[in-house]
Amino acid sequence: MRIRFVLHVLFMFLTGITALGQCLTNANFQNQKNLPAPVYTVQHDMTARRDTSPSKPYLYIAGKERGFVVYNISSVTSPSLVASIPTSSLSGLDVNSMTQAGNYLYLALGDNFNKNSQNSGMAILDISNPAAPLIKSVYSYSLTSGSGAVFIDGNTAYLAAMQNGILVLDVTNKSSVQLISQFKPDINFPVANPNSSQQDKINARSMVVKNNIMYLCYDAGGVRILNVSNPASLKETGHYSNPLLISRARAYNNLVLNDTLVYVAADYCGMEVLNVKDTAHIAMTGWWNPWKCETTANTWLNSPGHANEIEYDPNCKMVFMSAGRSDLMAVSVANPAMPDSCSQFGVKADSACTWGISRYQNQVYLSYISTWPFYVPFHAEWGGTKIITYSNSCSLTGIQSFNVARTFRIYPNPVTETLNLVNPFMGASAWHVYDTDGHTIYEFELGSNESQGTIPVKNLPPGIYMLKGISGSQSFTKRFMVMD
Repeated sequence: MRIRFVLHVLFMFLTGITALGQCLTNANFQNQKNLPAPVYTVQHDMTARRDTSPSKPYLYIAGKERGFVVYNISSVTSPSLVASIPTSSLSGLDVNSMTQAGNYLYLALGDNFNKNSQNSGMAILDISNPAAPLIKSVYSYSLTSGSGAVFIDGNTAYLAAMQNGILVLDVTNKSSVQLISQFKPDINFPVANPNSSQQDKINARSMVVKNNIMYLCYDAGGVRILNVSNPASLKETGHYSNPLLISRARAYNNLVLNDTLVYVAADYCGMEVLNVKDTAHIAMTGWWNPWKCETTANTWLNSPGHANEIEYDPNCKMVFMSAGRSDLMAVSVANPAMPDSCSQFGVKADSACTWGISRYQNQVYLSYISTWPFYVPFHAEWGGTKIITYSNSCSLTGIQSFNVARTFRIYPNPVTETLNLVNPFMGASAWHVYDTDGHTIYEFELGSNESQGTIPVKNLPPGIYMLKGISGSQSFTKRFMVMD
């Protein structure tokens, strides 16, 4: 390794993981229809989902205080309202989100904007005939805090019950839901001994369950991994929170699982790509951070965007996010180490801001909320759902190619003595370490047969640094933190 000290201006310092563009075909978003809430200045559409059956062109809307709504969308340009269930038929609980399993729809109930307002709850609807949904049961937990989402795994329902943690429910009998257990992860992560104000922000928001493993967004409490093989006794096996945001507010709102990668909507911090192959040692693979949330100039209250719900299109290798002021963002993850902005729908300057998103084939259903009269964290006065189409005939034609035989990875991060590098390049490469002032601290080279490298950092002052590798026309960049 050759080391030398030279001055270098890093023109894109702390703008996220940078590389050559790898965006696939432009999404080409087209708005087909607006479905405003009846009183759109004060009401909220939290999320909307199409029936999973191709033969049932119905759109289900979680309308918070206006309850549950169904549209026939045989024609996406001329939908028709066919059914609605008011909150008065759901134990007075707001409708926040839903998930479908066959002919049953499971609603996550309870106001999640005010922890003291409504109990955490869940309803089961029979949607054999979507135009005439039947309420099978309404379950209401004994404590307030509302709910964020529900996930169904066989005859077990997992309810993300905000400050009540995870409620595990037996839904074998759809007419009689039974509580199996409750699990609340340790609140002393990522902040030890959080004060009451910090604890108010630690909520179970949403989750994915696969192979008896739950991947949980615990809001300000980080991403948690739970073993759910025994529904009566959940066990936490790992957790993660971005170490670069130790002193900043954070909010993990929603996630999707793609093999060993998790794409996490991180609110005003964009989207994080996490490697969860070893759930006890979660590592960041990539970070789409267009709003520079780690800088003091950007805060939760003034950020141009707030990533809340998230969807993944495996055909296009593209992630769609509801993004608050920025409405809808499409981000390519064709190379997960280098998330790349592709397309946007909506403008930041208007008073229409999003909360929810879902996708079916080439349709996106984008849900908007009103923040009247408090206008926090953004000014929003339109509530409703928009039906949007996009082009999903994706190809790599004309795209800058990149090698995926190796994955660019650095570890441990944060680091105290030696940073290990997994080299993504097949050819010879040059590497540079920069400090926060744009100075090149180290330079070294790796040959085409060198798949790994090491960087001594024990003599570096604590702080944030950037590692950049270059090989031909390709480049990869990652941040790392040096600690005492």
